[in-house]
Amino acid sequence: MQQTIDTARVATGFELESLSWRERHQSTIRMWRLYARTLSRNTSAMLGVGLVLVFFLAAVLGPWFVPYPEDITGAVNLDIKLQPPSVEHWFGTDEVGRDVFSRVVIGTQLTLKIALIIVGVATLIGVPLGIIAGYVGGVVQEVIMRVTDVFLGVPGLILAIAIVGALGPGIVNAMLALSLVWWPGYVRLVQAKTLSLKNENFVEAARSLGAGPLRIVFVHILPNCTSPIIVKASMDMGMAILGAAALGFLGLGAQPPEPEWGAMISNARKYMPDWWWYSFFPGMAIFITVLGFNLLGDGLRDVLDPSHRE
Repeated sequence: MQQTIDTARVATGFELESLSWRERHQSTIRMWRLYARTLSRNTSAMLGVGLVLVFFLAAVLGPWFVPYPEDITGAVNLDIKLQPPSVEHWFGTDEVGRDVFSRVVIGTQLTLKIALIIVGVATLIGVPLGIIAGYVGGVVQEVIMRVTDVFLGVPGLILAIAIVGALGPGIVNAMLALSLVWWPGYVRLVQAKTLSLKNENFVEAARSLGAGPLRIVFVHILPNCTSPIIVKASMDMGMAILGAAALGFLGLGAQPPEPEWGAMISNARKYMPDWWWYSFFPGMAIFITVLGFNLLGDGLRDVLDPSHRE
């Protein structure tokens, strides 16, 4: 009898603990349900999610399912060069007989790495500078924002080309150049958001309770800047891929035999229009991937911005 009572008490304790957890996180659960419902109602956003998911799966799983992994680097098969799409070679072959499908799929891995590094470095530079400029103000803000204006005053691709031209062609220098092009946008975004937040009532309340500048920035201001940063980063992923492809096309980015999409199109242009598949499929990979990230960014903006919700 006593054992039955103890078991019932333990079960009741677990139920109360579970109920307590749900009660404590009820607002968070409602928020995520709202996000999921808003995103699921947006057809274009769901298309973007699907395209980006395919891109990530190809980048992660590509090395295990490509039919000709030896064609990723320097393989030469001149007896099957420039063959059209077929059962054996879904996207055809290039000028030295390498399988275009295998190279396009493996190129997603390189493209993902490039985009993540570019956006990641730009975020790590731009976000702290934007918060410092917005929160500190005065001379510090003027210096940071005037330097930002200098970078924003030059077209991004032109500036990236100049930087790579000075450093020398290569994938590392291309990523560095594009990162230096992208960070000013994050400074502008975060500085404006910080200016609007630092005089809000909850920040003034925290300040009156003795919270220091670091606590105010990291606990109260930065979390409220994450939504626009996430939206911008998701859209910048597509633009970073496009910028890296442009540098690769000009011969300033990835160098042969790396299967980078822009470099592949650059090699294929002299075989147009007779051997169209060589440039068509890498170009479609760029188009679909950039479209996916742009649609995803629009969808995240609708989800994270209350003014866009129904």
